[in-house]
Amino acid sequence: MARRKKGDAISGWVNLDKPYDFGSTQAVGRVRRIFNAQKAGHAGTLDPLATGILPIALGEATKTVSFLMDADKAYRFTIEWGRTTASFDREGATTATSDVRPTPEQVAAVLPEFIGDILQVPPAFSAVKVDGERAYDLARAGEAVELKARKVSIYDARVIDVPDADHIEIAVECGKGTYVRAIVRDIAERLGACAHVSALRRTRVGPFDEDSAITLELLEDLGHKARCLEALLPVETALDDIPELAVTTEDAFKLKQGRPIVLVPRQVEVLKARLSPGTRTVSAMEGGSIVALCEMRAGKLEPSRVFHLEKSGD
Repeated sequence: MARRKKGDAISGWVNLDKPYDFGSTQAVGRVRRIFNAQKAGHAGTLDPLATGILPIALGEATKTVSFLMDADKAYRFTIEWGRTTASFDREGATTATSDVRPTPEQVAAVLPEFIGDILQVPPAFSAVKVDGERAYDLARAGEAVELKARKVSIYDARVIDVPDADHIEIAVECGKGTYVRAIVRDIAERLGACAHVSALRRTRVGPFDEDSAITLELLEDLGHKARCLEALLPVETALDDIPELAVTTEDAFKLKQGRPIVLVPRQVEVLKARLSPGTRTVSAMEGGSIVALCEMRAGKLEPSRVFHLEKSGD
């Protein structure tokens, strides 16, 4: 006899505005308890010292996490001049100091060098694996960590505020795998200064932004009032760049059984026009809810991930 899963079969996304000094795994656990959800996960770790957008998947939405991991992101962060730390954030041990205070004009002048497809060496205090070990574990143990440069994409970087001579605030839009602390490290090196990240906020992950975000405090309040489902976003929220196809009840039944459905020529033409180059993934929808993620092959939709939704976001 199959063991009954603990919790409720709730599916959808929570666009959490993660508080300061709170780990991503800790945040997932708290949200899961608020909803009493059977399953939960997150799309992209956010450091405890950072605040902002942390999309959390519940139930069937966990099947779409991989699509959000590749999404573009946006950050707002503050550089503090005068001190370099081992982790390039304010909690790290000081490794160097300097009286150099680059002007806003100097910073703005070098930012274009960091825009585009660039090679970036991740910081030693990062989740990159070295011989099966996390780099930050090795760094904390006092071991020398040498990481290889990786190509990352930075679409925009601009100065947005200058509170005083010791601080400058920058906004960045970038692709996956980009480290803000590495950007700050490289800007400081380029300008002959010492610096670290004194504040960091993620403002967007794919379609999840600050406009639709909810704080943990407000979410817990809704939970106490048995209204937490009001904060739940649909499973397909993470699939905003994947073309949708409305299917009949009969075809939806086939897809849920893992069977392919045949497309008419007109459907094939429409989907080909919507698909990004090199992709074949389509969202099959029935009555406004996702039925399956499918691969389009030879005039058919073949289900790759099937969704069984009970309680879910609207």
